[in-house]
Amino acid sequence: MAARKATKRGEQLGRHIAKLRKKKGFTQEQFAEKVGISLTWLSYIEIGYHKPSLDVIYKMAKVLGIKVKDLFPF
Repeated sequence: MAARKATKRGEQLGRHIAKLRKKKGFTQEQFAEKVGISLTWLSYIEIGYHKPSLDVIYKMAKVLGIKVKDLFPF
């Protein structure tokens, strides 16, 4: 099985999500639980290995108390 590789956009999105999560005071575990995804999945999103689905994006924005567009730094 080939190793996963992060994409540039995936890394940007992941770093921004992590920054917003930390700003709100959530640990990865707390945030993953509130969003309804596994800690592993959130970790992969934050390092850019996976991109969140639209449903997850909406849930993240709701938990963070922001608009969906504010999740995207680009």
